[in-house]
Amino acid sequence: MTDHTPDSTQLFLTAAMPCPYLPDRQERKLFTHLTGRRATALHALLSDNGFRRSQNLIYRPACDGCSACQSVRIVAKQFVVSPRYRRVLKANSDVSISVRPPRATAEQFALFQHYLAARHPGGGMTQMSYVDYEYMVEDTPVQSVLVEYRLGDKPDGRLVAVALTDVMPEGLSMVYSFYDPLLPHRGLGNLLILDHIQQVRSAGLDYVYLGYWVKDSPKMAYKARFRPLEVQSGPLGWRPLA
Repeated sequence: MTDHTPDSTQLFLTAAMPCPYLPDRQERKLFTHLTGRRATALHALLSDNGFRRSQNLIYRPACDGCSACQSVRIVAKQFVVSPRYRRVLKANSDVSISVRPPRATAEQFALFQHYLAARHPGGGMTQMSYVDYEYMVEDTPVQSVLVEYRLGDKPDGRLVAVALTDVMPEGLSMVYSFYDPLLPHRGLGNLLILDHIQQVRSAGLDYVYLGYWVKDSPKMAYKARFRPLEVQSGPLGWRPLA
């Protein structure tokens, strides 16, 4: 199935597949390609309407009879660091952060595989090769960066987390992130989000886009703890998450 938006962007609808978040449900996605000089503008426009980027595609759920997946973003300027997150920052005070071009490395891939094996065993991404990972990181038609998190202040310090991030007109979009699963006491997943909030604030921007949130999915529960959070509500635009 295809459709045409007023600016002649062609949209495609995938076949139904098992939902990765809710049991006994099927998912379908509406998507289009990001190519050419219009890629950046189209990326911003569709992201504001709840789409997410994956390599040179941008998509959103279009499931029959289900709207559980909701695109969410943190209002960075209003975010208050709670005692819980102060503890995360303190536990990671020895972590150095560097922003790099989107270039894949063997070191990143090793951490990526380690993360998937521990946190998403049996998932489709566990079968990805290094070339697949390279495409995930480098096949981007928009402004993207890799944020690396290392122990200590040396360039060759132990790599413990990575975030693939898109730079948006109003903030940062966390496309995909992964971290060392053997360091649960550090709360590295939370650290990545806290750091992105700080980066957005420092740049005078507004939002950290977290992708999709599913209310009844335990995997997604952490996103709802970063308040204030806004949800994309179709014709109503972005609304505060109650």
